Amino acid sequence: MTDPREELVEVAHAWDRAMIANDADAIGEFIAEDWIIIGPDGRSSGKASFLSLVRSGGLSHDVMESSDIDVRVYGDAAVLVANGISAGQYEGQRFHEVERQSNVFVSSRGDGGAC
Repeated sequence: MTDPREELVEVAHAWDRAMIANDADAIGEFIAEDWIIIGPDGRSSGKASFLSLVRSGGLSHDVMESSDIDVRVYGDAAVLVANGISAGQYEGQRFHEVERQSNVFVSSRGDGGAC
């Protein structure tokens, strides 16, 4: 069986690649229906509005890098924390953010593997 920590590190890097590709369908495969993201201004956004923004071109990325990834596994759940760099365009304005991210994963397979 694959180590879930290694599997989730690869998920984080695959997310980065999907974001750089600005592929809303691929990005959507990573996130649950009740997913939320908190922006640098403290406002939150859900899956549908986030993916709509990507599809419309209102949000695009040319940089998305996760590093210093730490994964803690708790049965069928895991928490991934990492440093990140995110850059691109938001509503016509260039952005470059240094981020600290936290992600919660819950296995839908029931085998303790990554989601």
